[in-house]
Amino acid sequence: MAITASLVKELRERTGAGMMECKKMLTETNGDIDAAIEELRKRGAAQADKKAGRIAAEGTIVTLVDGARGVAVEVNSETDFSAKNEGFVNFANQVAKAVIASAPADLDALAATPVEGGQTVEEARQSLIQEIGENITVRRFQVVEAADGEVLGAYQHGNKISVLTKLAGASEELAKDIAMHVAASKPVCVSADQVPADLLDAERKIFAAQAAESGKPAEIMEKMVEGRIRKYLNEVTLLGQSFVKDPDQTVEKLLKSASASVSEFVRYEVGEGIEKKEDDFVSEVMAQAGKA
Repeated sequence: MAITASLVKELRERTGAGMMECKKMLTETNGDIDAAIEELRKRGAAQADKKAGRIAAEGTIVTLVDGARGVAVEVNSETDFSAKNEGFVNFANQVAKAVIASAPADLDALAATPVEGGQTVEEARQSLIQEIGENITVRRFQVVEAADGEVLGAYQHGNKISVLTKLAGASEELAKDIAMHVAASKPVCVSADQVPADLLDAERKIFAAQAAESGKPAEIMEKMVEGRIRKYLNEVTLLGQSFVKDPDQTVEKLLKSASASVSEFVRYEVGEGIEKKEDDFVSEVMAQAGKA
């Protein structure tokens, strides 16, 4: 059977595969487009497995709020260029919609959750890998539920930072302001009693070593350490930080003036905690030159 340009075009539109790959597959299946689609999907899954070990540290964040439920979702790609791809953006939004609709228990449950078009999240991810040619991962998601008397705040900075806040006794405007503050100031937790003990111990050891170099009496050094600890706690806790829109008051004072409180916040930033690959372009060019 003759492989026409229109047949190749139809297969490309239905699968998102490259032109030469579509032509080759149609030739192998003697023009049977359904067989070609099935074979492409099989090979696409294999290609996806090969790409799974590659580092995906770029990507996008999606924030959604629907009534009393808010979600933050991070979906990663290997390059920032692919993160702007229309298919990638649409996939990330579909994942966020799936989370807000069903609040899955974990990533495995999310992978089996259906999205628009009849595929599951995992099937859609595999198809996207085949289309884009990069490793795509649904890295994490968080669901925040508001009870009676609570309000959710959401703020998204471009496609890189997502924040959800949950406040009691607050207006939606204040909840959003606090979310914006969290995006800018990156607090570790809400209050001093929530700072992880190992983190606090590590800082205390550093401050103690610094104080020891002063040569001052032990009681003075102890006061120096405690003073630095208090300053540190103000820097890393939401309540202790100066409010970004009014640095003359802390977030704690702002909340007290509004008779409000923060019970929870979530802050996602694309790629945080992922070790990115550093490309050595000089070595790459030299290696290519050596093969020439």
